[in-house]
Amino acid sequence: MRGTRIIVAVIAILAVPFVIAQDVTWRAIANWAQMPEGRTWGSTSTLDVDRGGNVWVFERCGGNSCAESNLPPVLQFDAAGKFVRGFGAGLFVFPHSIHVDREGNVWAADAALPEGTPGKGHTVIKFSREGKVLLKLGKPGEAGDDANTFNRPSGVATAANGDVYVSDGHGGASNARVMKFSKDGKFIKTWGKKGVGPGDFGELHGIAVDSSGRVFVADRGNSRIQIFDADGKYIAEWKQFGRPSGIYIDATDTLYVTDHQSDAKRNPGMRRGIRIGSAKDGTLRAHIPATGPEPDKENMAEGVAADGKGAIYGAEVASKSVTKFVRN
Repeated sequence: MRGTRIIVAVIAILAVPFVIAQDVTWRAIANWAQMPEGRTWGSTSTLDVDRGGNVWVFERCGGNSCAESNLPPVLQFDAAGKFVRGFGAGLFVFPHSIHVDREGNVWAADAALPEGTPGKGHTVIKFSREGKVLLKLGKPGEAGDDANTFNRPSGVATAANGDVYVSDGHGGASNARVMKFSKDGKFIKTWGKKGVGPGDFGELHGIAVDSSGRVFVADRGNSRIQIFDADGKYIAEWKQFGRPSGIYIDATDTLYVTDHQSDAKRNPGMRRGIRIGSAKDGTLRAHIPATGPEPDKENMAEGVAADGKGAIYGAEVASKSVTKFVRN
């Protein structure tokens, strides 16, 4: 039922440098969002919060793909969880990343599966908040590695000047690069390749930009966040935030990272959950651990966002839900 509540203890990890220990209690509110009548959640890997506190969710059409669906996958809810609108029907295969820019426009990245679907997938689409298509990047249904195509774009973010950054790739045989475009969609540059060294990428899974214009990339395959300047110059890597699936930076440069994959094999010594810290210096402040009957399974959020007023939202693929976390 809507309003289900779970008490979650939050304790910062102490096994990495530059960590501040902090005990906080969070309340998890499951099923807080009211889906349209007759519709249920599908796998949900991404969400964002606009400046008005509205929550935008990019949902996989009641299952784990929109390839054969006519349901709108872009869903807007108000802060109380009331459904506002949906759009984007027929345009996507594998909803993966959503971003609301400073002007209220909605960007959505489709990390289509390798086999693809004719006429859609491997794109980033910009919408007005009412659902009008304003810009398309990539060639629908066509995977590639040149300046005009993507291969499974996993994340999209914009800078204060309107520049657009796309983390292009989702592991396997897809790309492993960051692409930069002007606000009107003109290609500027790209950087990165498959690998484990500085500036290389394993499995890309998200991207964010801080207040100074630095680009934070969730390099999930290498269990690290990599940080670059606006032109792609490598700055640093951070491993204290776990194996990042979702990454979000708010207006105060608070960094939220969700890890739903760490285990003894893929990232030894790290617990799954949402980690909260500083994008300025990497200080880790708190950790919301995975909960439920099997906390070692992938039942933690894959996407994360915050409203700047104390609420954190998690988008969950395995459990097909969106959870709201608030402080007690």
